[in-house]
Amino acid sequence: MSSDPSPVRLHVVTGKGGTGKTTVAAALALALAADGGHVLLVETEGRQGIAQLFDTPPLPYEERRVAVARGGGEVKALAIDVEEALLDYLDMFYNLRRAGRALRKMGAIDFATAIAPGLRDVLLTGKIKESVTRRHDGHRVYDAVVVDAPPTGRITRFLGVTAEMAQLARSGPIKTQSDGVMAVLRSSQTAVHLVTLLEDMPVQETADAIAELTEAKLPIGSVFVNMVTDPVLPLDGLDRAVEGTLSGADLAPGLAPAHLPGGDELAEALAVEAIEHAQRWASQDELREEVEALGRPTVELPLLAGPMDLGCLFELAGRLEEHLRAEAEGADRGVSIAARNERGAERPAGATGSTA
Repeated sequence: MSSDPSPVRLHVVTGKGGTGKTTVAAALALALAADGGHVLLVETEGRQGIAQLFDTPPLPYEERRVAVARGGGEVKALAIDVEEALLDYLDMFYNLRRAGRALRKMGAIDFATAIAPGLRDVLLTGKIKESVTRRHDGHRVYDAVVVDAPPTGRITRFLGVTAEMAQLARSGPIKTQSDGVMAVLRSSQTAVHLVTLLEDMPVQETADAIAELTEAKLPIGSVFVNMVTDPVLPLDGLDRAVEGTLSGADLAPGLAPAHLPGGDELAEALAVEAIEHAQRWASQDELREEVEALGRPTVELPLLAGPMDLGCLFELAGRLEEHLRAEAEGADRGVSIAARNERGAERPAGATGSTA
């Protein structure tokens, strides 16, 4: 594993529901595929969110190209089907694919995954490990694998269930497979990235997930702060609005040339809106400090207008390329994350820490 020029090859993306983790995972896959990379984007929850983002038909249980990245790279996507993954497992270790298909017709596979929910996660992580380590003619098939993983509340259990399986099976193919999966997940090849918003609950769940992942000895990557907005007020007026001292009388002279109906009532209503906006922005800024205090490289991604389409994904991917480049340069220089945080990473507009 250590012979790879870029140590991180498995990027696991998680986040609280509603934070846009699937979008971030897709953009990250495009960024990693830039300049000729071959990347696999894996969906684990069966929602077909990747197909919707790339505007393709629902993904089957096969690796299918969904995008060509800058520089001729490509992104393939795979929606893991648990039944098919179990058939692969039976075939790989026991040469029982035909028997497995018979079991599926009888409903036995559905029954097994229903009564043993952990089995589903074992099969998913096993397939992910196989994709990361797969070779053809002595070369790795994929330069990177990006996983749209379960939410933060379930991520540690999802990634750690195979270790529990290894403890139950003391020998044989199950033990070998489980140890192999955990060797990849706990190695420098893997980084678990967390997606959050500048809101109380997502930030708290991100902090809790980092603590759980650290305790489980799973490697943590970056924190992606998604859907960030810039203040619409000038900085000199922002402080007054935060303090609540902005009034309709302050706005009336600027409104007068526009000859808008409403007069003083409109000015007062706009002042109230401005105060609410400014105080919301100040609250977000406090949460930004909490995110920075987590001690992880931080990437801010903007809230884009309109529906999310392929053009938006490429825009986000471009910003993530900057972050990946900065991380690679830092690793080449042997600079620790802590040292870079002390110096303060480069901060283009709207970004904090390592930027996007």
